Amino acid sequence: MKKCNLKYILVEKDQIDKFKSSHETWLNNNNTNTVDHTDLTLFELHWNDIDLNQILHDKKEKYGKEKMNNCISSLNSNEEKVKCLDVRLQHCLAYVLHTSGTTGIPKIVRVPHTCIVPNIQHFRTLFEITQEDILFMASPLTFDPSVVEIFLALTSGASLLIVPNTVKMVPSKLATVLFHHHHVTVLQATPTLLRRFGSKLIKSSILSAATSLRVLALGGEAFPSLNVLRSWREEGNKTQIFNIYGITEVSSWATCYRIPEEDLSSTLGVESPVQLGFPLLGTVVEVRDINGLTVEEGEGQVFLGGDKRICFLDDETTLPFGTMRATGDFVIVKGEAMFFLGRQDSQIKRHGKRINIECVRQVAEGICQVESCAVIWYHQERLILFVVTKDGLVKDDILGELQKHLPSYAVPDDIMMIEALPFTSHGKIDVSKLTKIYFNYINLKSNSHLKGKEELWERLQYLWKSSLRLLEDPLEVSKDSLFLSNGGDSLKSLSFSNEIENLVGQSVPGLLEVILTCSILDIYNHILQAVFPDEDTSSNRSYYRKKKFNVMNRGEISGRSVDQKSGRPINSGKEQNAFIALSRGNQILFVNVPESLKNSLSMRQTRTKVGKYSSASSDLISSEESSFVKNVTSKSPLTVIGKMDGAEEFSPLSKISEDKTSLRASEKIKLCIRWKSNTGKCVDASPLIAIILLSQPSSTIYIGSHSHRIQAIDLYSGKMKWEQILGDRIESSACLSHCGNFIIVGCYNGLIYVLRNSNGKIHWMFATKDTVKSSPTMDPSTGLIYVGSHDHHTYALDIYKETCVWKSHCEGTVFSSPCLSLVPHHLYIATLKGVLLALNPATGNRVWTHSCGKPLFSSPQCTLQYVSVGCVDGNLYCFNHMGQLVWQVSTNGPIFSSPCFSDSLKQEIFFGSHDCFLYCYNMEGHFQWKFEATASIYATPFTFHNHNLSSEMLLAAASTDGKLWILDAKRGLLQTVHELPGEVFSSPVVWQSMLLVGCRDDYVYCLDLLGVTEK
Repeated sequence: MKKCNLKYILVEKDQIDKFKSSHETWLNNNNTNTVDHTDLTLFELHWNDIDLNQILHDKKEKYGKEKMNNCISSLNSNEEKVKCLDVRLQHCLAYVLHTSGTTGIPKIVRVPHTCIVPNIQHFRTLFEITQEDILFMASPLTFDPSVVEIFLALTSGASLLIVPNTVKMVPSKLATVLFHHHHVTVLQATPTLLRRFGSKLIKSSILSAATSLRVLALGGEAFPSLNVLRSWREEGNKTQIFNIYGITEVSSWATCYRIPEEDLSSTLGVESPVQLGFPLLGTVVEVRDINGLTVEEGEGQVFLGGDKRICFLDDETTLPFGTMRATGDFVIVKGEAMFFLGRQDSQIKRHGKRINIECVRQVAEGICQVESCAVIWYHQERLILFVVTKDGLVKDDILGELQKHLPSYAVPDDIMMIEALPFTSHGKIDVSKLTKIYFNYINLKSNSHLKGKEELWERLQYLWKSSLRLLEDPLEVSKDSLFLSNGGDSLKSLSFSNEIENLVGQSVPGLLEVILTCSILDIYNHILQAVFPDEDTSSNRSYYRKKKFNVMNRGEISGRSVDQKSGRPINSGKEQNAFIALSRGNQILFVNVPESLKNSLSMRQTRTKVGKYSSASSDLISSEESSFVKNVTSKSPLTVIGKMDGAEEFSPLSKISEDKTSLRASEKIKLCIRWKSNTGKCVDASPLIAIILLSQPSSTIYIGSHSHRIQAIDLYSGKMKWEQILGDRIESSACLSHCGNFIIVGCYNGLIYVLRNSNGKIHWMFATKDTVKSSPTMDPSTGLIYVGSHDHHTYALDIYKETCVWKSHCEGTVFSSPCLSLVPHHLYIATLKGVLLALNPATGNRVWTHSCGKPLFSSPQCTLQYVSVGCVDGNLYCFNHMGQLVWQVSTNGPIFSSPCFSDSLKQEIFFGSHDCFLYCYNMEGHFQWKFEATASIYATPFTFHNHNLSSEMLLAAASTDGKLWILDAKRGLLQTVHELPGEVFSSPVVWQSMLLVGCRDDYVYCLDLLGVTEK
């Protein structure tokens, strides 16, 4: 009314009391004249001497809270009679958004009036919005804070300033429009949007002493440090600065904190974090730990919700009042205050230490000559800092400052100087554009031509140190240094290989194998031969790795302490043990298990007949050949406790899962640690579970680690049965012998060990000529053990006669594990040269080969119809047993994960990729679904049924950042996730309700898969 200089108001007499009560604060200030006429009264208004702001402020103080409560009460009146919010109710929804969500998976968010209105009401009071205010609409309509901006203005009679995108894109022009032409008083923005103006413009215009800006509310990203805020403010500035926090899934804001003036004006320069503040109207904020328990003090994840502060995601139609949403944001609680630590995906594991990349950014931003900066975790391998400087600061200066304030493991791998940070339409840092900028940068560097052999040696050493995170080491790399011995692994070796090929500008055949098996001098010579073929490098070759293994002959091995008590020969089957062996990727092996037991187990799940072979009293069970995979998690697992030759007596193996009722709709799945065992160093091997069916049955897990130790652990109690120390680190997963008395495992020292499963004593050792990472495979039809080596050979061993039956040259390093098909009888081998071979298991002769062109780290897996393998070119290849390529599918990253086949009649194939996705295809190669994890998937997935928890098939998978994922295997929907405290390259194995997996925090874990009822 004041803005349009309203002079007269004609009011009906029966509405006069209501009119006066609504405007009594200023009607009683002698600023009106009235004229009565019949049923009308004319009010004449005089505005000259009215302090309207003070009047409205007093009115807000008196009536503000009452009005908000009345508003919320009226909005909720339609829902008082129901116990949940229903999207189908008339006038329920206010608006709908499409968002990437907290997990990076696109989702539709439908926002009810009852969720967003409390935000608008509360901010109108907090910011003291009046009709005199001018709000800038900084957010696009696709970003939910825009709703707050629009309706803060509309409900207060304030002005809303909307400017074209062409103006928004030019910071200097935008500042002029906002603060010189239109005198904006309220600005809600992301910190990135504000930083785009630059510190000088912020100080001289936005936060100057004479600025029009009353309120600056920053949210949507991590809040700037106090020191940065102080550097932005001109002396005398009185702008109120707020830290606001929220997520789109509980639209729009959840907490608010006004920075005290004394903190902003302090000249002491003391840095202290800025808290998130108090919950906004109707909002409930909880902090929970990884087990879902409320955190009163310490770190945890934020959960947001409230009685009516609920949004519908995707196809949700009803939600209980009080629904809470996980945010993916982590905070630390100190007393009554919460302090932001970072996003879930900003917590990374680097050099064995967990760091928050947001902390790195804050330290960099604190450097006085840094205008703005951003940090990315490039391909989960390199920490890259992007810097916009004020006065031409150089890289070395920034690096020196960072080294003063950061631990060595948090110092970025590279620093890029850029003119401006890219941002999204929502005003946030555009990480994808930063990734592309760095990708183009390293490609540009790689295109520079090498000047000669000397420069190659220097740059090779730099890439070596960079790949192994040893850049701070000032010493020259020793010529006989081995990549794997200096902390390298298959992921780092692939990255190292790619960087070398980028450096030289061409493909270098066989490079990856040389990196994994030879010294840096051999790598250098190998590159020279490819890049400078006319150079004579033969005299420079060290063959260091080869020499190391050539001396390990039988004479040396026979001098070792070896237990000579032999197991039973293969032809004495009547005296062999009966057992079930379970290993990664749903590999199930029956040996001498009575048909009555197998049929009993099978009939509990399905009528599919258990596959059997007349050649031996044992079955190698693939997903198509038996339904027993479904019984891995049967409701009441059975074991023989009497003799094998009579009527068997059965009892449950465990009483953990006696409840046969399946989960109701309100029940969910949860992983809880049952036990863990310290192995001394990283555990990259995958578990072998052996269920030995003796008069006193035993269930044991066998697993090795980088500490040279292999352990036998009781499956249920976690008690160690024995531990044996071998000659070097162990990444090979063990297998069980045909008689059940031995386990076989490969070792980095090139030996294949045969150990007694009862006490771990060495029964026999076989020497190859290089590292053995390949996991052995047992042929149930012959009892032979097949295993590959980095010496380019696959071996067939008879452990009872202690002899090598045959060895076959495979044209490249055999990193992965052999895959045995019984029908047809083929042995499949994958090599780092990119060759997939089918061998005759009896003779080692080749049946067929196929070259994929790029290294194969993935182990092949087969069904009755097909054999599949993943490749570092990002493709999964599927062949028939005659060697014909049937189909292939592509991902956006290398595939190290081995494929896993489902156990259902309608078969699916599951695998992970370095692009952070889990994929599901059917056996015709048709896409079914994909699920985005928070890091690369190196391990092999595992499918299982757990009828204690769900009748659906479930999928267990592990990502390299330590997270264990349980998905609905049919649709790829997340059921639960559990984070271990270290990286995970080991593949999970599930038995009954227990998940077993190794971790790089030195432990092997057993986790119970439990049902949790929500109250």
